[in-house]
Amino acid sequence: MITVSGLSAGYGAGDVLHSVDITAPEGELTVVLGANGSGKSTLFRTISGVLRPTAGRIEFAGEDTTRSSTAAMVRKGLAHCPEGRHLFPRMSVEKNLLLGAYSNRRQKARVQSLLERNYEMFPILRDKSNQPAGSLSGGQQQMVAIGRALMSDPKMLILDEPSMGLAPLITQQVFAAIVGINREGIGVVLAEQNARSALQIASSAYVLSEGRVVLSGPAEQLADDPAVQKAYLGV
Repeated sequence: MITVSGLSAGYGAGDVLHSVDITAPEGELTVVLGANGSGKSTLFRTISGVLRPTAGRIEFAGEDTTRSSTAAMVRKGLAHCPEGRHLFPRMSVEKNLLLGAYSNRRQKARVQSLLERNYEMFPILRDKSNQPAGSLSGGQQQMVAIGRALMSDPKMLILDEPSMGLAPLITQQVFAAIVGINREGIGVVLAEQNARSALQIASSAYVLSEGRVVLSGPAEQLADDPAVQKAYLGV
């Protein structure tokens, strides 16, 4: 569903990404590994229309979206859950979730159905639906961030470092939710430093280093690669 070809992008002082090629098939779970500063967030921001590429091409569902805006990408079926959550801390959990349904706001029955799906996936959010999002734990806030992205009813979900700063038990819950989302037929592109857990649930994987793809292949194959084991798995 996502095809990136020869993609370069940056922030004005120079490119962070250099001729990146990545494919994320429809309905599959693709993981992008890399250390801090490797270009994962830049890649995701460029795919979702936050950044304009300096070179290369992006296709989503067979359509050239290289110059598409973020709003257009949401309407086409792409949702981006950024690193750092970016919730509105004083607004209630439910209002934060409903912001994600802005593109569907006139379809009230559909919005209510999407909200209910989130509450079934993350029951704790139903209990805390009227509390300020900023009063929640880090793990619960991450659930709100993922749920907000799902409220746009996407075909493809981009998740940037969803386990960052979370306790191991909460990380397991978040990864279980990601697997459940993917089983519903929603494609997932996941950036993670928790390589071991990510490779266990992914179909395919890419490794970024200094803005370039240095390794790629089936997730199982990369998990057995000595370079990946040494750099990311502690073997």
